[in-house]
Amino acid sequence: METKPVITCLKTLLIVYSFVFWITGAILLAVGVWGKLMLGPYISLIADNSTNAPYVLIGTGTIIIVFGLFGCFATCRGSPWMLKLYAMFLSLVFLAELVAGISGFVFRHEIKGTFRRTYTDAVLNYNAKDEASRAVDYLQNSLRCCGVYNYTNWFGSVFYPSNGIPASCCFNSSDCNPDDLRNATVAPSKVYHQGCFELVTSFMETNMAIIAGVTFGIAFSQLIGMLLACCLSRIITANQYEMV
Repeated sequence: METKPVITCLKTLLIVYSFVFWITGAILLAVGVWGKLMLGPYISLIADNSTNAPYVLIGTGTIIIVFGLFGCFATCRGSPWMLKLYAMFLSLVFLAELVAGISGFVFRHEIKGTFRRTYTDAVLNYNAKDEASRAVDYLQNSLRCCGVYNYTNWFGSVFYPSNGIPASCCFNSSDCNPDDLRNATVAPSKVYHQGCFELVTSFMETNMAIIAGVTFGIAFSQLIGMLLACCLSRIITANQYEMV
């Protein structure tokens, strides 16, 4: 009987943890859906081919939601084998997040190289109509930048001979007309001089430590759930405790 308070305490903590875990899954699912619907074209600028990142988030979020509910059910039932299965799943999530975090940090320079290649290709083949071109316009408008390294990158694009530099490079859209943007002498006074590649990569470098810290923090939080599930399973088994 003296173990009942301990079991009750562990169950309460594990239910709270499972609920938080479930919320994490719901957030990942929402971010994945949002990324697919809203950021698809822009994500393509940092990948050589179509990226599956939104689908990975959607799938991961769905699985976490299911196992979060399973964790609550296993805890309420007080079933040792269910709790062990839950702990095993948490260990797999922990390893997956750890590998993803380490891989992102180690291969960050390759990510920068990929972004440089894909963004250069998008600029050279810009036509103002396809998804990649709209993504370039969005990026230049949002970051107030022009071209890969500077506005001169547009001189080699297929768009420049007949249309000039895209209007998304203009820092004052009301004082920016197609004739000025086709004039290599006048255009520099109408457009941003800083390239987008430098802005994006500096942001990545500045925030990489924060991103890595959050990733590892979330990963190691799985250890708490694993510990709670294993302890509760062991105590229930040792004391032949069953919840009626």
